[in-house]
Amino acid sequence: MAVAYIQEFAIGDRSTTNYDFVAQQIGQGPFDGLIAHTAGFDDEAGVFRIFDVWETREQADRFLAEHVQPLVEQGPGAFPNPDAFTMPSRDGFYELHDVVGG
Repeated sequence: MAVAYIQEFAIGDRSTTNYDFVAQQIGQGPFDGLIAHTAGFDDEAGVFRIFDVWETREQADRFLAEHVQPLVEQGPGAFPNPDAFTMPSRDGFYELHDVVGG
């Protein structure tokens, strides 16, 4: 079953330096099971939101474990803007009833 994965980071500033660094380290894919990836500022909610759609939870978990977690575990010092390094205020999955591609 398709799942959504969402992360939200409180907006401290509008820098995307750390996000861009992670994206560069991970590469452009393709990644097994990834249907869509989005990232951007939601000024109304006061967050930088990452929203992904995956074919299955298992594929998402594998991607996070193999590509994202190793970077995060290095801590703030590994990032180009360590002062802006924060853990997400929201981080989780939910099952999707419908996914429409276009």
